[in-house]
Amino acid sequence: MRALAGLYIVTPDWDDTARLLEVTELALSGGASVVQYRHKTASPDLRRRQAHALLDLCRRHGKPLIINDHVDLCLALEADGIHVGGTDASVAQVRAAIGPDKIVGASCYGDFALAQRAQQEGASYVAFGGFYPSRVKQYAVTTSHDIVTKAKAEIALPNVVIGGMTVDHARPLVRAGAAMVAVISSIYLADNPRVAAQEFVRLFAE
Repeated sequence: MRALAGLYIVTPDWDDTARLLEVTELALSGGASVVQYRHKTASPDLRRRQAHALLDLCRRHGKPLIINDHVDLCLALEADGIHVGGTDASVAQVRAAIGPDKIVGASCYGDFALAQRAQQEGASYVAFGGFYPSRVKQYAVTTSHDIVTKAKAEIALPNVVIGGMTVDHARPLVRAGAAMVAVISSIYLADNPRVAAQEFVRLFAE
């Protein structure tokens, strides 16, 4: 399995596939390491078409495409992995469905016990947050920075931080041990997505 580290971009709920691909390609050219396709309001047909186009794009850049929630779509497209939230199927169920070789990510919010369970059930990475208010997702902003330090010491998996991530917000979390920073608005709503991606990537070299 390729290394899971760096800038992790998550797609917004855009129906405009051309725009989605354009910004994603700019972010990949700026150094993004992972793309997660997440579109909560798409029709099944649009979701399939967008995911297929993103997979082709990610293949050209040699980066993994993770599908949010939809195991059937991940398997049908032979995408690189799946991300599951707290209300989706368990990590164990998803791992059993997609096999040992694909990436399985798990949302753990601010709950360290969820991260421990995800590791036991075969997750490839764990995601914590929200740390800051988001322009896209509504959630309780209650996750402590301390969970990143604890995970770095006690969880033998890469950890992702999410929620209102700007470069300044992400910097202390990367220094605390975050392996990946997940970003939606700071890339997809940026004036220059390539430059925005480069600024996040530089955090991991500091």
